[in-house]
Amino acid sequence: LPERDRTELKRRKLLLEVTLKSYWIRKGSAFSTAVARPETELTPEMISTGSWRQLPFKPYNFSALGLPPACGHLHPLLKVRSELRQIFLEMG
Repeated sequence: LPERDRTELKRRKLLLEVTLKSYWIRKGSAFSTAVARPETELTPEMISTGSWRQLPFKPYNFSALGLPPACGHLHPLLKVRSELRQIFLEMG
């Protein structure tokens, strides 16, 4: 449509402009149908045979926080105190 007609139809709300986007997806140079899992551990067999040189390894993440520490323990004096209290409670 000419610009003048298009603006007139928009003003009268008889025209709705829609923008369409399209993408082309193609196979890249590293495309593969098999999932290759990198090695995570270096074993003594790999070192002795030298096969570790040809294997891909998973990169290390040195900024990872790791597992949170397990729950804490009671102080030894608090353990004794709770045991004595339990004894006295059993005695009445």
